[in-house]
Amino acid sequence: MIARSYLFVPGNRPDRFDKALAAGADAVIVDLEDAVAPAAKAAARTAVGVWLTAEKQVLLRINADTTEWFGDDLKLARAPGIVGIVLPKAERIDGALQAICAETGKFLLPQIETALGFEQARALASAPGVERLLFGTLDFQVDMGIDGEGDELAYFRSALVLASRLAGIQPPVDGPSTALDDIAQVAADTHRARRIGFGGKLCIHPRQVAPVNAAFAPSADDLVWAKRVLAAAAESGGAAVALDGRMVDRPVILKAEQMVRDAARRGM
Repeated sequence: MIARSYLFVPGNRPDRFDKALAAGADAVIVDLEDAVAPAAKAAARTAVGVWLTAEKQVLLRINADTTEWFGDDLKLARAPGIVGIVLPKAERIDGALQAICAETGKFLLPQIETALGFEQARALASAPGVERLLFGTLDFQVDMGIDGEGDELAYFRSALVLASRLAGIQPPVDGPSTALDDIAQVAADTHRARRIGFGGKLCIHPRQVAPVNAAFAPSADDLVWAKRVLAAAAESGGAAVALDGRMVDRPVILKAEQMVRDAARRGM
């Protein structure tokens, strides 16, 4: 199943690691980058290494290849339990991407956080080992001088969806909502991402996980609609047919089939 929610947990807070795994997110990202101060990098790396086991499967956000911590982070990334690597401020397909593939064999999630990274998005999406792109909206706004995370980023979000589709990889993951206590806002942000074509969203607090998962899952009304579409299509032998005053043709049938499959995978 394609992961809907990615929950960050700071690498220097081992007391939160197990809690993050139990929060209901489809994936947990142990963060060695922005969440950890420079003086605490080594201690955080040690704490993560002590906690890791093959059974505790997580993603690891390492520090960028331009930092002094990249090499040691890469060594930790080979450990059992690390199933994938988040590379922040990804901007090119050589260097860090090649090193990670060669040394770890883990799948990669490049994080688009800069103008240069966005310009190279199609190349990054097509690079060997890349599973999907992550949109680092907060850093991206700073780098671009953009004030706002709604319509102001619509073009960039759509471009990442297109780059992912052309590369044949999973739909991209949207950046986190900054609202920690406003669940309605988190849900609205996630629905917007889904409408644009994103397939997941980053979470910075366990409270955000449930609304994100719900927004990316078919609703009860969606499933009723999908089953009615499939029933109407079956009666018509697959030919175009009208349902509730709207045309049901092949693209609509495919959408309904995908919705039913997704719900079945998630036990709905």
